[in-house]
Amino acid sequence: MNATTLTALEPLFEYLDGLHDRPPLAELTARVSRLQIQCEDVAEFVRFSEQGYMRNLVRAGPWYNVLVLCWKNGQRSPIHDHAGSVCALRVLRGVLTETLFEFTPNGHVKATLSRDFDAGSVVASQDSDLHQVSNLQAGTADLVTLHVYSPALELMGKYSLTDRTRGVEPMLMEFAAAGGI
Repeated sequence: MNATTLTALEPLFEYLDGLHDRPPLAELTARVSRLQIQCEDVAEFVRFSEQGYMRNLVRAGPWYNVLVLCWKNGQRSPIHDHAGSVCALRVLRGVLTETLFEFTPNGHVKATLSRDFDAGSVVASQDSDLHQVSNLQAGTADLVTLHVYSPALELMGKYSLTDRTRGVEPMLMEFAAAGGI
């Protein structure tokens, strides 16, 4: 990691390294909101893939993972939850579209709301919150986001719009720089 990255993320790392349990979502969100960070500060972690969005591990600790996610135009996460973790993400470049979902009485999932977040915005979710993150910008614009998970996100619940299938998606850090989720 270069000195610029360390400087921009140092307040966050100090906080995260002091954790002995999962932090409250509001507290983590506030800390990510206060970061004085630009996309250039994490340039060494900005890597894209044509196969799917890229998860690039910046730093891991006993109670967290910090990643830079890079999204080519049109790429989306699956519909997922955070299975026991809190997540605060910051949009560093581009416009992120988050779509929220809920369960229907027959066990399917349905979209309830979509909203766009510009660079500098912070989005937070936890546990069984169902959502999908997408890069749906005009043209070929890329999206870069900084994600903080606590505890480290090891498994996500994964859901389908077309049936009641539910799966589990492992977040294997040894494959964090591979395309897809």
